[in-house]
Amino acid sequence: MILPIVLYGDPVLQQKAADVPAHFDELPVLIENLFETMYAAGGIGLAAPQVGHSLRIFVLDAELADEEAYKGCKMVFINPLILDQSGEPWAYTEGCLSIPELRGDVLRKPKIRLRYEDAERRSHEAEFDGMLARIIQHEYDHVDGRLFVDLLHPLRRRLLQKKLQLIRNGKLRPEYKHKAR
Repeated sequence: MILPIVLYGDPVLQQKAADVPAHFDELPVLIENLFETMYAAGGIGLAAPQVGHSLRIFVLDAELADEEAYKGCKMVFINPLILDQSGEPWAYTEGCLSIPELRGDVLRKPKIRLRYEDAERRSHEAEFDGMLARIIQHEYDHVDGRLFVDLLHPLRRRLLQKKLQLIRNGKLRPEYKHKAR
């Protein structure tokens, strides 16, 4: 089922999400709904807080970012924890399904080490780099209550305040299904 995407200004986007409990019967349905919602909205990643669930889970399909390099790279991250970040930070223009029509350059480190559980609740510790590391960091920020606009240069953030206010007030809405605050 395609779920409404929560927009900038909703308090759930600013909260640190709770761990997904060990026995969470709704997990398979939530995962399926996250993927379906992400695809319908044209995203490459989606975190549970973006659909109003304050839980530490996100999904991604990196093949949508770079078809060749990430062919078949459809992943689920449950209760993720970044253990390490390394390398020289690099800028890339990011956007977000919860902040329609806004984009900005965000500095992120190119390599991360992450501990997480997959959809079957198996534990993993893995390193990711490049664009895949960036996508993971962006979605990880959502489960930690951060948005990409929080990471923009202060001047750029100030320049975007009027548009952010329009989103917060429900006057700038995306074409995909969403939920105003």
